[in-house]
Amino acid sequence: MFERYTEKARRVIFFARYEASQFGSPYIESEHLLLGLLREDKALTNRFLRSHSSVELIRKQIEERTLVREKVSTSVDLPLSDDCKRVLAYAAEEAERLGHKHIGTEHLLLGLLREERCFAAELLKERGIKLEAVREELAKVPPESAPGRPLEVDVSPTQQFQDLTQAAIDGMLEPVVGRSLELDAVIEVLAGGRSRNPLLVGERGAGKSAIVEALAQRIADGAAPPFLAEKRIMVFEPSTIAASIKGRIEFINQLNESLAALVEAGNAILFFGDLHSIFARGPISSQSLAGGILKSALAEGKIQCIAACSPNEFKEAAEAVHWIDDRFRPVHVRPLSEDDTLAVLKARRAQLEKLHDVTLDEEALEAAAKSSSRYLPDRVLPGKAIELLDAAAAHLKLRAANPPEEIVEVQKRIRFIVHRMDSAIANHEFEKARFYSDEEKKERENLRVLREKHHLGEAGAGVVGREEVEAIIACWSEYPFQP
Repeated sequence: MFERYTEKARRVIFFARYEASQFGSPYIESEHLLLGLLREDKALTNRFLRSHSSVELIRKQIEERTLVREKVSTSVDLPLSDDCKRVLAYAAEEAERLGHKHIGTEHLLLGLLREERCFAAELLKERGIKLEAVREELAKVPPESAPGRPLEVDVSPTQQFQDLTQAAIDGMLEPVVGRSLELDAVIEVLAGGRSRNPLLVGERGAGKSAIVEALAQRIADGAAPPFLAEKRIMVFEPSTIAASIKGRIEFINQLNESLAALVEAGNAILFFGDLHSIFARGPISSQSLAGGILKSALAEGKIQCIAACSPNEFKEAAEAVHWIDDRFRPVHVRPLSEDDTLAVLKARRAQLEKLHDVTLDEEALEAAAKSSSRYLPDRVLPGKAIELLDAAAAHLKLRAANPPEEIVEVQKRIRFIVHRMDSAIANHEFEKARFYSDEEKKERENLRVLREKHHLGEAGAGVVGREEVEAIIACWSEYPFQP
Protein backbone atom coordinates (compact mmCIF):
# COMPACT_ATOMS: atom_id res chain seq x y z
CA MET A 1 0.00 0.00 0.00
CA PHE A 2 2.84 2.39 0.81
CA GLU A 3 5.16 1.57 -2.11
CA ARG A 4 4.88 5.09 -3.53
CA TYR A 5 5.48 6.78 -0.18
CA THR A 6 8.78 8.50 0.60
CA GLU A 7 10.73 7.39 3.63
CA LYS A 8 9.56 10.42 5.62
CA ALA A 9 5.93 9.80 4.71
CA ARG A 10 6.22 6.19 5.83
CA ARG A 11 7.65 7.35 9.13
CA VAL A 12 4.67 9.68 9.55
CA ILE A 13 2.37 6.65 9.27
CA PHE A 14 4.56 4.79 11.77
CA PHE A 15 4.44 7.65 14.26
CA ALA A 16 0.68 8.01 13.73
CA ARG A 17 0.27 4.35 14.69
CA TYR A 18 2.44 4.95 17.75
CA GLU A 19 0.38 8.01 18.80
CA ALA A 20 -2.85 6.05 18.40
CA SER A 21 -1.48 3.25 20.58
CA GLN A 22 -0.49 5.73 23.30
CA PHE A 23 -4.02 7.15 23.39
CA GLY A 24 -5.45 3.62 23.51
CA SER A 25 -7.35 4.21 20.26
CA PRO A 26 -8.58 1.20 18.25
CA TYR A 27 -7.98 3.16 15.01
CA ILE A 28 -5.42 5.54 13.53
CA GLU A 29 -7.37 8.79 13.31
CA SER A 30 -6.61 12.01 11.43
CA GLU A 31 -5.31 13.69 14.60
CA HIS A 32 -2.79 10.87 15.08
CA LEU A 33 -1.65 11.39 11.49
CA LEU A 34 -1.22 15.11 12.23
CA LEU A 35 0.85 14.34 15.33
CA GLY A 36 3.00 12.00 13.26
CA LEU A 37 3.51 14.77 10.71
CA LEU A 38 4.45 17.28 13.41
CA ARG A 39 6.93 14.80 14.88
CA GLU A 40 8.59 13.72 11.62
CA ASP A 41 8.75 16.80 9.38
CA LYS A 42 9.29 19.89 11.52
CA ALA A 43 10.65 21.86 8.57
CA LEU A 44 7.37 21.41 6.68
CA THR A 45 5.00 22.03 9.60
CA ASN A 46 6.98 24.98 10.98
CA ARG A 47 6.83 26.63 7.56
CA PHE A 48 3.06 26.91 7.94
CA LEU A 49 2.54 26.90 11.71
CA ARG A 50 5.31 29.49 12.10
CA SER A 51 5.89 28.92 15.82
CA HIS A 52 6.79 26.13 18.22
CA SER A 53 3.97 27.23 20.55
CA SER A 54 1.40 26.35 17.88
CA VAL A 55 2.79 22.82 17.62
CA GLU A 56 2.58 22.33 21.38
CA LEU A 57 -0.92 23.80 21.50
CA ILE A 58 -2.12 21.34 18.85
CA ARG A 59 -0.95 18.39 20.94
CA LYS A 60 -2.58 19.87 24.03
CA GLN A 61 -5.90 20.36 22.20
CA ILE A 62 -5.84 16.77 20.94
CA GLU A 63 -5.15 15.45 24.45
CA GLU A 64 -8.01 17.54 25.88
CA ARG A 65 -10.54 16.30 23.33
CA THR A 66 -9.50 12.65 23.31
CA LEU A 67 -10.74 9.94 25.64
CA VAL A 68 -7.49 8.33 26.75
CA ARG A 69 -7.79 4.61 27.36
CA GLU A 70 -5.30 1.92 28.26
CA LYS A 71 -2.31 1.94 25.91
CA VAL A 72 -2.38 -0.52 23.05
CA SER A 73 0.77 -2.54 22.46
CA THR A 74 2.88 -1.03 19.67
CA SER A 75 3.09 -4.50 18.13
CA VAL A 76 -0.64 -4.34 17.31
CA ASP A 77 -1.26 -3.33 13.69
CA LEU A 78 -3.97 -0.72 14.20
CA PRO A 79 -6.26 -0.08 11.21
CA LEU A 80 -6.84 3.29 9.57
CA SER A 81 -10.11 5.07 10.30
CA ASP A 82 -12.35 6.00 7.36
CA ASP A 83 -11.19 9.62 7.68
CA CYS A 84 -7.56 8.54 7.47
CA LYS A 85 -8.21 6.34 4.45
CA ARG A 86 -9.70 9.31 2.64
CA VAL A 87 -6.74 11.50 3.70
CA LEU A 88 -4.31 9.03 2.11
CA ALA A 89 -6.42 8.86 -1.04
CA TYR A 90 -6.44 12.67 -1.25
CA ALA A 91 -2.65 12.71 -0.68
CA ALA A 92 -2.20 10.46 -3.72
CA GLU A 93 -4.41 12.77 -5.79
CA GLU A 94 -2.43 15.82 -4.66
CA ALA A 95 0.84 14.16 -5.68
CA GLU A 96 -0.59 13.57 -9.15
CA ARG A 97 -1.94 17.11 -9.34
CA LEU A 98 1.54 18.49 -8.58
CA GLY A 99 3.16 16.09 -11.06
CA HIS A 100 5.09 14.24 -8.34
CA LYS A 101 5.83 10.55 -8.76
CA HIS A 102 5.95 9.82 -5.05
CA ILE A 103 3.74 10.65 -2.08
CA GLY A 104 5.56 12.73 0.52
CA THR A 105 4.80 14.52 3.77
CA GLU A 106 3.66 17.60 1.86
CA HIS A 107 0.94 15.57 0.16
CA LEU A 108 -0.19 14.14 3.51
CA LEU A 109 -0.61 17.71 4.77
CA LEU A 110 -2.74 18.55 1.73
CA GLY A 111 -4.75 15.37 2.28
CA LEU A 112 -5.53 16.38 5.87
CA LEU A 113 -6.72 19.80 4.72
CA ARG A 114 -8.97 18.26 2.06
CA GLU A 115 -10.72 16.02 4.61
CA GLU A 116 -12.48 19.15 5.88
CA ARG A 117 -14.63 17.59 8.62
CA CYS A 118 -11.87 15.67 10.36
CA PHE A 119 -10.41 16.85 13.66
CA ALA A 120 -6.95 17.45 12.19
CA ALA A 121 -8.32 19.74 9.47
CA GLU A 122 -10.20 21.76 12.09
CA LEU A 123 -7.01 22.28 14.09
CA LEU A 124 -5.08 23.40 11.02
CA LYS A 125 -7.83 25.75 9.83
CA GLU A 126 -8.03 27.34 13.29
CA ARG A 127 -4.46 28.47 12.66
CA GLY A 128 -5.28 29.99 9.29
CA ILE A 129 -3.79 27.19 7.21
CA LYS A 130 -5.76 27.02 3.97
CA LEU A 131 -5.68 24.31 1.32
CA GLU A 132 -5.15 26.54 -1.71
CA ALA A 133 -2.43 28.61 -0.03
CA VAL A 134 -0.50 25.51 0.99
CA ARG A 135 -0.96 23.97 -2.46
CA GLU A 136 0.43 27.09 -4.15
CA GLU A 137 3.36 27.25 -1.74
CA LEU A 138 4.26 23.60 -2.24
CA ALA A 139 4.08 23.92 -6.01
CA LYS A 140 7.07 26.28 -5.84
CA VAL A 141 9.44 23.74 -4.26
CA PRO A 142 10.76 20.37 -5.54
CA PRO A 143 9.19 17.19 -4.16
CA GLU A 144 10.68 15.18 -1.31
CA SER A 145 13.15 12.47 -2.34
CA ALA A 146 11.63 9.14 -3.35
CA PRO A 147 11.99 6.00 -1.24
CA GLY A 148 15.17 4.06 -1.86
CA ARG A 149 16.83 6.83 -3.88
CA PRO A 150 20.36 7.94 -2.95
CA LEU A 151 20.98 11.18 -1.13
CA GLU A 152 20.39 14.16 -3.38
CA VAL A 153 23.16 16.68 -3.91
CA ASP A 154 20.99 19.60 -2.78
CA VAL A 155 20.86 18.62 0.89
CA SER A 156 19.99 21.49 3.20
CA PRO A 157 22.08 22.39 6.27
CA THR A 158 19.30 21.20 8.58
CA GLN A 159 19.55 17.75 7.03
CA GLN A 160 23.31 17.62 7.50
CA PHE A 161 23.39 19.27 10.93
CA GLN A 162 20.93 18.37 13.69
CA ASP A 163 19.72 21.45 15.57
CA LEU A 164 20.22 20.40 19.20
CA THR A 165 18.79 23.69 20.49
CA GLN A 166 15.53 23.01 18.65
CA ALA A 167 15.50 19.48 20.04
CA ALA A 168 15.76 21.00 23.52
CA ILE A 169 12.90 23.39 22.77
CA ASP A 170 10.82 20.45 21.59
CA GLY A 171 11.47 18.61 24.86
CA MET A 172 13.30 15.76 23.11
CA LEU A 173 16.47 15.76 25.21
CA GLU A 174 17.04 13.62 28.27
CA PRO A 175 17.77 15.28 31.65
CA VAL A 176 21.44 15.76 32.53
CA VAL A 177 22.58 15.33 36.14
CA GLY A 178 25.92 15.90 37.87
CA ARG A 179 27.70 17.86 35.14
CA SER A 180 27.40 21.47 36.29
CA LEU A 181 31.18 21.92 36.71
CA GLU A 182 31.98 20.66 33.21
CA LEU A 183 29.11 22.66 31.73
CA ASP A 184 30.33 25.85 33.40
CA ALA A 185 33.83 25.10 32.10
CA VAL A 186 32.50 24.73 28.54
CA ILE A 187 30.68 28.07 28.81
CA GLU A 188 33.84 29.75 30.11
CA VAL A 189 35.81 28.46 27.13
CA LEU A 190 33.13 29.65 24.70
CA ALA A 191 33.29 33.09 26.32
CA GLY A 192 37.11 33.29 26.06
CA GLY A 193 39.14 35.50 23.78
CA ARG A 194 41.52 32.89 22.31
CA SER A 195 40.96 29.16 21.87
CA ARG A 196 37.22 29.66 22.31
CA ASN A 197 36.45 26.08 21.25
CA PRO A 198 35.95 23.49 24.00
CA LEU A 199 37.34 19.99 23.48
CA LEU A 200 35.62 17.44 25.73
CA VAL A 201 38.20 14.79 26.60
CA GLY A 202 36.96 11.63 28.30
CA GLU A 203 36.50 7.92 27.92
CA ARG A 204 33.53 6.44 26.05
CA GLY A 205 30.46 6.54 28.30
CA ALA A 206 31.70 9.34 30.54
CA GLY A 207 28.93 11.66 29.31
CA LYS A 208 30.57 14.06 26.85
CA SER A 209 27.52 14.37 24.59
CA ALA A 210 25.30 14.86 27.65
CA ILE A 211 27.22 18.03 28.52
CA VAL A 212 26.52 19.47 25.07
CA GLU A 213 22.84 18.55 25.45
CA ALA A 214 22.81 20.31 28.81
CA LEU A 215 24.20 23.43 27.12
CA ALA A 216 21.49 23.28 24.44
CA GLN A 217 18.87 22.91 27.18
CA ARG A 218 20.17 25.95 29.02
CA ILE A 219 19.95 27.99 25.85
CA ALA A 220 16.43 26.72 25.18
CA ASP A 221 15.38 27.52 28.76
CA GLY A 222 16.75 31.05 28.54
CA ALA A 223 19.22 30.28 31.35
CA ALA A 224 22.44 30.72 29.35
CA PRO A 225 24.61 33.87 29.42
CA PRO A 226 23.51 36.63 27.01
CA PHE A 227 26.29 35.89 24.49
CA LEU A 228 24.80 32.40 24.02
CA ALA A 229 21.13 33.40 24.00
CA GLU A 230 20.73 33.29 20.20
CA LYS A 231 23.15 30.43 19.52
CA ARG A 232 22.14 27.15 17.89
CA ILE A 233 24.05 23.98 18.74
CA MET A 234 24.38 22.11 15.45
CA VAL A 235 25.47 18.46 15.64
CA PHE A 236 27.45 16.95 12.78
CA GLU A 237 28.74 13.37 12.45
CA PRO A 238 31.00 13.18 9.37
CA SER A 239 31.63 9.43 9.68
CA THR A 240 27.89 8.68 9.59
CA ILE A 241 27.35 10.68 6.41
CA ALA A 242 30.57 9.42 4.84
CA ALA A 243 29.31 5.86 5.06
CA SER A 244 26.28 6.72 2.94
CA ILE A 245 27.58 9.09 0.27
CA LYS A 246 30.07 6.71 -1.38
CA GLY A 247 32.67 9.39 -2.00
CA ARG A 248 30.48 11.73 -4.02
CA ILE A 249 32.41 14.90 -4.76
CA GLU A 250 29.16 16.76 -5.41
CA PHE A 251 27.95 16.03 -1.92
CA ILE A 252 31.22 17.25 -0.41
CA ASN A 253 30.92 20.49 -2.35
CA GLN A 254 27.37 20.93 -1.13
CA LEU A 255 28.49 20.12 2.40
CA ASN A 256 31.07 22.88 2.23
CA GLU A 257 28.41 25.27 0.93
CA SER A 258 26.19 24.37 3.88
CA LEU A 259 29.05 24.87 6.30
CA ALA A 260 29.79 28.22 4.69
CA ALA A 261 26.13 29.18 5.16
CA LEU A 262 26.35 28.37 8.88
CA VAL A 263 29.52 30.43 9.15
CA GLU A 264 27.77 33.31 7.39
CA ALA A 265 24.73 33.06 9.72
CA GLY A 266 27.04 33.68 12.67
CA ASN A 267 24.87 32.02 15.34
CA ALA A 268 25.94 28.37 15.08
CA ILE A 269 28.14 26.35 17.41
CA LEU A 270 29.15 23.11 15.71
CA PHE A 271 29.43 19.95 17.75
CA PHE A 272 31.60 17.12 16.47
CA GLY A 273 30.98 14.01 18.54
CA ASP A 274 34.13 12.43 17.16
CA LEU A 275 37.13 14.74 16.77
CA HIS A 276 39.13 12.12 14.83
CA SER A 277 36.43 11.82 12.16
CA ILE A 278 36.93 15.45 11.14
CA PHE A 279 40.46 14.68 10.03
CA ALA A 280 40.01 11.07 8.87
CA ARG A 281 40.81 10.13 5.31
CA GLY A 282 37.92 9.25 3.05
CA PRO A 283 34.93 10.97 1.41
CA ILE A 284 34.99 13.70 4.06
CA SER A 285 38.57 14.56 4.92
CA SER A 286 40.60 17.38 6.42
CA GLN A 287 41.27 18.64 2.90
CA SER A 288 37.55 18.90 2.07
CA LEU A 289 36.15 20.06 5.40
CA ALA A 290 38.40 20.76 8.40
CA GLY A 291 41.38 21.72 6.29
CA GLY A 292 39.32 24.19 4.32
CA ILE A 293 36.37 26.27 5.42
CA LEU A 294 36.34 25.04 9.02
CA LYS A 295 40.02 25.68 9.62
CA SER A 296 39.90 29.22 8.23
CA ALA A 297 36.61 29.99 10.01
CA LEU A 298 38.09 28.86 13.33
CA ALA A 299 41.29 30.82 12.72
CA GLU A 300 39.33 33.99 11.98
CA GLY A 301 36.93 33.44 14.89
CA LYS A 302 33.91 33.33 12.58
CA ILE A 303 32.52 30.14 14.06
CA GLN A 304 32.91 28.14 17.27
CA CYS A 305 33.09 24.37 17.70
CA ILE A 306 32.74 21.87 20.48
CA ALA A 307 34.45 18.54 19.85
CA ALA A 308 34.74 15.31 21.83
CA CYS A 309 37.33 12.56 21.96
CA SER A 310 39.10 10.09 24.22
CA PRO A 311 42.48 11.00 25.78
CA ASN A 312 44.31 8.79 23.27
CA GLU A 313 42.43 10.29 20.32
CA PHE A 314 43.32 13.76 21.56
CA LYS A 315 47.04 12.91 21.53
CA GLU A 316 46.82 11.38 18.05
CA ALA A 317 44.91 14.35 16.63
CA ALA A 318 47.27 16.88 18.24
CA GLU A 319 50.26 15.14 16.62
CA ALA A 320 48.58 14.87 13.20
CA VAL A 321 46.98 18.35 13.07
CA HIS A 322 49.19 20.91 14.79
CA TRP A 323 46.66 23.75 14.87
CA ILE A 324 44.30 21.85 17.19
CA ASP A 325 46.24 23.05 20.25
CA ASP A 326 45.85 26.64 19.06
CA ARG A 327 42.11 26.42 18.38
CA PHE A 328 40.76 24.09 21.10
CA ARG A 329 40.97 24.11 24.88
CA PRO A 330 40.51 20.73 26.63
CA VAL A 331 37.75 20.23 29.20
CA HIS A 332 38.31 16.93 30.94
CA VAL A 333 35.18 14.83 31.52
CA ARG A 334 35.73 12.31 34.28
CA PRO A 335 33.48 9.32 35.00
CA LEU A 336 30.71 9.93 37.52
CA SER A 337 30.67 8.36 40.97
CA GLU A 338 28.21 5.59 41.80
CA ASP A 339 26.01 8.02 43.75
CA ASP A 340 25.94 10.55 40.90
CA THR A 341 25.28 7.74 38.43
CA LEU A 342 22.30 6.61 40.52
CA ALA A 343 20.95 10.17 40.32
CA VAL A 344 21.38 10.09 36.52
CA LEU A 345 19.49 6.79 36.28
CA LYS A 346 16.64 8.16 38.38
CA ALA A 347 16.45 11.20 36.12
CA ARG A 348 16.32 9.01 32.99
CA ARG A 349 14.06 6.37 34.48
CA ALA A 350 10.82 7.70 32.95
CA GLN A 351 12.37 7.91 29.48
CA LEU A 352 13.67 4.32 29.64
CA GLU A 353 10.33 3.05 30.96
CA LYS A 354 8.48 4.75 28.13
CA LEU A 355 10.93 3.50 25.53
CA HIS A 356 10.65 -0.16 26.59
CA ASP A 357 7.12 -0.09 28.05
CA VAL A 358 8.37 -1.53 31.37
CA THR A 359 8.74 -0.44 34.98
CA LEU A 360 12.21 -0.02 36.51
CA ASP A 361 12.30 -0.59 40.27
CA GLU A 362 14.76 0.98 42.72
CA GLU A 363 16.81 -2.19 43.11
CA ALA A 364 17.43 -2.31 39.36
CA LEU A 365 18.77 1.26 39.39
CA GLU A 366 21.02 0.56 42.36
CA ALA A 367 22.35 -2.66 40.82
CA ALA A 368 23.13 -0.93 37.53
CA ALA A 369 24.97 1.91 39.28
CA LYS A 370 26.98 -0.19 41.74
CA SER A 371 27.52 -3.65 40.27
CA SER A 372 28.67 -2.30 36.91
CA SER A 373 31.74 -0.69 38.52
CA ARG A 374 32.82 -4.03 39.96
CA TYR A 375 32.12 -6.38 37.07
CA LEU A 376 32.50 -4.18 33.98
CA PRO A 377 35.88 -2.48 34.48
CA ASP A 378 36.41 -1.82 30.78
CA ARG A 379 33.59 0.74 30.73
CA VAL A 380 32.97 3.95 32.68
CA LEU A 381 30.02 5.51 34.49
CA PRO A 382 27.38 6.62 33.78
CA GLY A 383 27.44 5.17 30.26
CA LYS A 384 27.81 1.52 31.23
CA ALA A 385 25.04 1.76 33.84
CA ILE A 386 22.64 3.26 31.28
CA GLU A 387 23.57 0.51 28.79
CA LEU A 388 22.92 -2.11 31.49
CA LEU A 389 19.42 -0.82 32.25
CA ASP A 390 18.63 -0.49 28.55
CA ALA A 391 19.72 -4.10 27.91
CA ALA A 392 17.87 -5.43 30.97
CA ALA A 393 14.65 -3.69 29.90
CA ALA A 394 14.99 -4.97 26.32
CA HIS A 395 15.65 -8.48 27.65
CA LEU A 396 12.52 -8.44 29.79
CA LYS A 397 10.47 -6.96 26.97
CA LEU A 398 11.50 -9.76 24.63
CA ARG A 399 10.52 -12.35 27.24
CA ALA A 400 7.10 -10.73 27.56
CA ALA A 401 6.57 -10.27 23.81
CA ASN A 402 4.39 -13.39 23.69
CA PRO A 403 1.98 -13.16 26.65
CA PRO A 404 -0.13 -16.16 27.74
CA GLU A 405 -3.10 -16.96 25.50
CA GLU A 406 -5.64 -16.12 28.20
CA ILE A 407 -4.26 -12.57 28.43
CA VAL A 408 -4.33 -12.22 24.64
CA GLU A 409 -7.99 -13.29 24.58
CA VAL A 410 -8.98 -10.76 27.24
CA GLN A 411 -7.16 -7.99 25.34
CA LYS A 412 -9.04 -8.93 22.17
CA ARG A 413 -12.36 -8.78 24.03
CA ILE A 414 -11.49 -5.35 25.43
CA ARG A 415 -10.69 -3.99 21.96
CA PHE A 416 -13.93 -5.44 20.58
CA ILE A 417 -15.97 -3.93 23.44
CA VAL A 418 -14.32 -0.52 23.08
CA HIS A 419 -15.04 -0.50 19.35
CA ARG A 420 -18.71 -1.35 20.00
CA MET A 421 -18.91 1.35 22.67
CA ASP A 422 -17.47 3.97 20.30
CA SER A 423 -20.01 2.99 17.64
CA ALA A 424 -22.85 3.23 20.17
CA ILE A 425 -21.75 6.70 21.24
CA ALA A 426 -21.45 7.82 17.61
CA ASN A 427 -25.04 6.61 16.97
CA HIS A 428 -26.32 8.22 20.19
CA GLU A 429 -27.23 4.80 21.61
CA PHE A 430 -26.26 5.73 25.13
CA GLU A 431 -27.85 2.74 26.90
CA LYS A 432 -25.74 0.43 24.77
CA ALA A 433 -22.70 2.60 25.46
CA ARG A 434 -23.26 2.27 29.23
CA PHE A 435 -23.56 -1.48 28.91
CA TYR A 436 -20.29 -1.71 26.96
CA SER A 437 -18.62 0.62 29.46
CA ASP A 438 -19.53 -1.75 32.30
CA GLU A 439 -18.31 -4.72 30.26
CA GLU A 440 -15.01 -2.94 29.61
CA LYS A 441 -14.50 -2.39 33.36
CA LYS A 442 -15.11 -6.08 34.06
CA GLU A 443 -12.66 -7.22 31.40
CA ARG A 444 -10.02 -4.77 32.55
CA GLU A 445 -10.34 -6.17 36.06
CA ASN A 446 -9.94 -9.67 34.60
CA LEU A 447 -6.84 -8.45 32.80
CA ARG A 448 -5.39 -7.00 36.01
CA VAL A 449 -5.88 -10.32 37.83
CA LEU A 450 -4.26 -12.27 34.99
CA ARG A 451 -1.29 -9.91 34.91
CA GLU A 452 -0.73 -10.44 38.61
CA LYS A 453 -1.03 -14.19 38.11
CA HIS A 454 1.68 -14.15 35.42
CA HIS A 455 3.85 -11.50 37.16
CA LEU A 456 3.34 -8.92 34.46
CA GLY A 457 3.20 -5.22 35.31
CA GLU A 458 0.56 -2.76 34.19
CA ALA A 459 2.82 -1.63 31.34
CA GLY A 460 2.57 -5.09 29.82
CA ALA A 461 6.21 -6.20 29.72
CA GLY A 462 6.60 -6.17 33.50
CA VAL A 463 9.01 -4.88 36.10
CA VAL A 464 12.79 -4.76 35.66
CA GLY A 465 14.43 -5.64 38.96
CA ARG A 466 17.83 -6.58 40.29
CA GLU A 467 17.59 -10.08 38.79
CA GLU A 468 17.26 -8.77 35.23
CA VAL A 469 20.23 -6.42 35.67
CA GLU A 470 22.37 -9.19 37.19
CA ALA A 471 21.48 -11.49 34.30
CA ILE A 472 22.91 -8.95 31.84
CA ILE A 473 26.03 -8.45 33.97
CA ALA A 474 26.56 -12.23 33.99
CA CYS A 475 26.55 -12.18 30.18
CA TRP A 476 28.84 -9.17 29.85
CA SER A 477 31.24 -9.70 32.74
CA GLU A 478 34.80 -10.94 32.17
CA TYR A 479 34.89 -12.32 35.72
CA PRO A 480 32.73 -14.91 37.52
CA PHE A 481 29.67 -13.05 38.71
CA GLN A 482 28.51 -13.63 42.27
CA PRO A 483 25.36 -11.61 43.09
